[in-house]
Amino acid sequence: MTQTATATVLPATRPVPAPRLPGVDVARALAVLAMFAAHVGPYAEPSGAGYLMIAADGRAPAVFTLIAGFSLALAHGGRRPRPAAGGFRAVALRCAVLAALGLALTAPGRGVFVILTFYAVYFLAAEPFTRLRTAPLAALAAGGVVAGPLLSYVLGPFTGHFAAGRGGIPRPQDLTSGSGVLDFLDKLLISGAYPFLTYFPYVVVGLALGRLVDVHLRRSAVRLVLWGASTAVVGYGTSWLAVEHGGGRRALLAAVARHHAWATDRADPVRSVLGSQYGAIPSSDWHWLLLSGPYSQTPFETLGNAGVGAALIGLCLLACRSRRTTALLNPFAVLGTMALSVYTLHALALATFASGARGWGPLLWFSAVSVAGCWAWQRCFAGTALRYGPLESGLRALTRTTTTATAPGRTTTPSAGTATETTVRPGPPPAP
Repeated sequence: MTQTATATVLPATRPVPAPRLPGVDVARALAVLAMFAAHVGPYAEPSGAGYLMIAADGRAPAVFTLIAGFSLALAHGGRRPRPAAGGFRAVALRCAVLAALGLALTAPGRGVFVILTFYAVYFLAAEPFTRLRTAPLAALAAGGVVAGPLLSYVLGPFTGHFAAGRGGIPRPQDLTSGSGVLDFLDKLLISGAYPFLTYFPYVVVGLALGRLVDVHLRRSAVRLVLWGASTAVVGYGTSWLAVEHGGGRRALLAAVARHHAWATDRADPVRSVLGSQYGAIPSSDWHWLLLSGPYSQTPFETLGNAGVGAALIGLCLLACRSRRTTALLNPFAVLGTMALSVYTLHALALATFASGARGWGPLLWFSAVSVAGCWAWQRCFAGTALRYGPLESGLRALTRTTTTATAPGRTTTPSAGTATETTVRPGPPPAP
């Protein structure tokens, strides 16, 4: 006896959000707090509590970007990819808003290096990748970790960054002239603080991980932790061996003497060269690619940072499998849902009244106010459209018309029984 399945086409309706994954939100919140540590915490020194700052330095934006890619995969159905509500028009509108907000925050010319404009480019470019099958997506993720940094290094001399000039931020003032526009694009794609070539691979890695793992299974979270830890050890460990025991440092000191003579009399010539351009390596000698320090944008740093991000997601997913732990971590999960608002407010504070703040006091103050403020906001606006956060709710409202207008009818194909659709939709990936 055979049974023919019939396709039932349901009318287009406003999608009902599925419950968020608190583990992913907690991981995102920890990345936000790590950004606070990098921006206002004490300087990273290899002693005592200074190791906490070393752990955050350079990894925070990379891990946050990877988590964003992971969230993007979940928003598109996780292991069973599907189009996101609203289509490309909704994505483009959100990216335009993020870019405009990022440029507005950088207009004063002081404060932190705002990532939002870069972030808008990442997400616009990520849209085609959300439609790829798991195998090619994983291959592109693995290749991008190496190819992105290598391409950035190779293109350096052709864009005027042979020995210096990296680490800038695109500003609205750049758009007032033809040469400024070229400089603007150069910062976005190649030479900026978070350029597309070296940071977009984190988005692709996050997308691949979101496709490969089942976030509901404990063993998947354990695998993320093990994969991530192993990858981080390989990335950072191989770099350390090559630099400290494979002759890398000696070759780098020779490169400094040839191309960066001004740094030869410094206590640490290599660190001085990197510090002159926000940690990014120059294109003056291939031995720079052996490094894995903060913001160096090398294959080894990218590999290590990707491992840290995967392990962090896995640990947070494991922690939130217990109701008691989930309840304890709920204030951080709430902060993770309002990352765009928190990031924007902290950037405004550092560009105005908190400019120059540094130390444990400012770090604790920023962290406590952010956690308490997000918790209070959610308590006040629970059950309303504003519960997602001020800027997050604004983005949702702005794109709702586009989403409703483009959402197609859903097609379900039941077999012997009633078909059910299980989705994980943590909402649009928030900006940092």
